[in-house]
Amino acid sequence: MNITDSLLSGSWLWVTDVLYLCALMFALWRSPWQVIVNNRGLQHLFCGATVLLLLMWSMRAGISPGLSIHFLGVTALTLILGWDLAILSASLVLLGMTLLGKESWQGFAVNGLCLVVIPALLTYWIHRLVDKKLPKNFFIYLFICGFIGAGVVIAVSGVAVSTILWLDGVYPWSKIQHEYINYLPLIMFPEGLVNGILMTGIMVFYPDWIRTFNARLYIDEQ
Repeated sequence: MNITDSLLSGSWLWVTDVLYLCALMFALWRSPWQVIVNNRGLQHLFCGATVLLLLMWSMRAGISPGLSIHFLGVTALTLILGWDLAILSASLVLLGMTLLGKESWQGFAVNGLCLVVIPALLTYWIHRLVDKKLPKNFFIYLFICGFIGAGVVIAVSGVAVSTILWLDGVYPWSKIQHEYINYLPLIMFPEGLVNGILMTGIMVFYPDWIRTFNARLYIDEQ
């Protein structure tokens, strides 16, 4: 989902502006800049992931403004880059989509909060929970963090945008439910599948690319 021009009132925009800016500043502060500067491979990975996500977000479908559907991909991005770099990468994608006219400047912070910050932090929380509570197993990590996690993330992201549109009186809940909420279960499976496939390929061939995956713990010691 995405917020376009004139959908929300000024009060909502001020709240989301502050929340998104705080999250973005914290991500900038927490990002490992020294490692990024000294590691050309990480630079290429960051740029490549950003371009791939931009292509994913360009493919969308929908009926009413703000109720469009597209692959999110932030779960895989967060597992690979970490939540801080994922927020920066997805924010660059959102900026690119805005410059291309696919998103609005007025709704930038709302979209950033619901499509970038919430998905990245929720993915990070799911990974931390799995890492702390469950055994260090390749398939547990892949299935829960990559597949199920991606489905949960896009559902929460969609519900967040839907709730904002409903509370602000943009659309009645019946319209939101008819055009978006009813389709969430259908969106969750392909989102999980896409993220799961991406993570599987990278985990098998390039496990060192994944910041949240320790091949020694999850593979070598099993």
